[in-house]
Amino acid sequence: DMKLIPDVSTAYVDPFRKHKTLNVAFSIVDPITDEAYSRDPRQVAAKAEAYLKSTGIADTASFAPEAEFFVFDKVRFENSMRTSFYEVDSDEAGWNSGAQTNLDGTPNIGFKNQPKRGYFPVPPLDQSADLRDEMVYNLQKVGLTLERSHHEVGGAGQQEINYRYNTLMHAGDDLMKFKYVVHNTAAQMGKAATFMPKPIADDNGTGMHCHQSLWKDGKPLFYDENGYGGLSDLARWYIG
Repeated sequence: DMKLIPDVSTAYVDPFRKHKTLNVAFSIVDPITDEAYSRDPRQVAAKAEAYLKSTGIADTASFAPEAEFFVFDKVRFENSMRTSFYEVDSDEAGWNSGAQTNLDGTPNIGFKNQPKRGYFPVPPLDQSADLRDEMVYNLQKVGLTLERSHHEVGGAGQQEINYRYNTLMHAGDDLMKFKYVVHNTAAQMGKAATFMPKPIADDNGTGMHCHQSLWKDGKPLFYDENGYGGLSDLARWYIG
């Protein structure tokens, strides 16, 4: 058994539960010694941040992951002794252009996205705009500062929603919160969101590149107006 220590700064009211519920991130410690558990991801991140400060190189490291995801209207799968398969479907997908009806039974009137041609379409090609707006609304309710949202390259319902950067440990907390809200908002609207990297073979994959920066005394250490591409030596060494 381990002891969980709540970080009250991470608390937020769960917008999806029927009865008022508080969600909180915890750090894990040994129940006898109260020492930090070495395999706790939050403690590992806190140690990394403390080490960076101890080097004197920087006093702050900021991280901003961009977790892309697909939203599907239908998902089936089975893995049993007699068969193994999965099937996903989206009303936005170009492979449904010849269908008589949409997946909900309404008439198909076109407006389908072809593979890898879903970047920044507008409605009615972008059939996910209202869903993303609802996700943005819920993400703001749980404390994230949103920057932008849009349809991504994947024609079959790929999305991207970006929020403000944070320190390493709290960026991890934010990512867990982000995925929770995205999954549950989609489910509330009768859809399934997935962060799988490649759910469709011949459409765009889903990435999660991460913006990173080091700061000291309020100044960005990766910037040098005289450096190649505006990068400082530290930025190039960091990349290398």
